[in-house]
Amino acid sequence: MYEDEEQTLIENAREELKRTDHLIFVSLKYTRTVDVLKNIVERMINAIEFGVEALLEHCIDKRKIPDMPPSHKEKISTVLEIFKEDENVIKFMELYQMLRKIRRAKYQKREEFRRHVTMIATLDDGKVIDVDMDKVKEFNDQTIEFIDYIEDTTLGKKEE
Repeated sequence: MYEDEEQTLIENAREELKRTDHLIFVSLKYTRTVDVLKNIVERMINAIEFGVEALLEHCIDKRKIPDMPPSHKEKISTVLEIFKEDENVIKFMELYQMLRKIRRAKYQKREEFRRHVTMIATLDDGKVIDVDMDKVKEFNDQTIEFIDYIEDTTLGKKEE
């Protein structure tokens, strides 16, 4: 019943990842600005949110939860509660939470318009993260891995 919904959410996540790839390998390559880095982080967050919703739809279908939690915070806590034994899901939720912190962090620009363009994000807890081309590619690879994992889990391409 919900498989169509799960499939649509995963397709939406894949579309966001296509946009992310374009931003990384075309836009960032030629513009080298912090605004592009911020846009890439935003797209990865969107992709992960689609994946989380697909996972929750799957849980609704399997009657593990009655309905979709209303807020992002509740969605994440529900996923962490249901999949507390799944190290992959925990790792991906930590990535998601870090990306959200980076998105709302105060930041500085370094070497804009050069190969080593960097967004220096100061998180709420005082931690400083340098987000550069290499870090963004790493985050993107992890996001792709997450969506693949969600697709395998929800649509049954992988037996568990």
